[in-house]
Amino acid sequence: VCMMRRGGNSGKKMLAMKIIKNAFELIHLQTGENPLQVLVNATMYSGPREDATRIGSQGTVRRQAVDVSPLRRVNQALFLISNAARKAAFRTSKTVYETLADELVAAGKCSASS
Repeated sequence: VCMMRRGGNSGKKMLAMKIIKNAFELIHLQTGENPLQVLVNATMYSGPREDATRIGSQGTVRRQAVDVSPLRRVNQALFLISNAARKAAFRTSKTVYETLADELVAAGKCSASS
């Protein structure tokens, strides 16, 4: 779903599914692991655990640290991974599904390059 956002992919579900399918095949060839398990690990490791919210009334505003709900954490992780893959593929010779596969593998290994 996150691959259908903004620009040339806007609303093209079949194209998004093709990108994800090709990325999963590439992940299986690179790592030999189950691509869904790599996706689950990447989502688990790349989601934010803490966020900041605005607390205050009238003119004074203060930032307060709060825990992130599990659903928002998953949504945020998927958005960040797909956004990073899209930006990495922009104006390069690598395709979107290659960069998505690289991002998922790096995030699944809890790598700092992800």
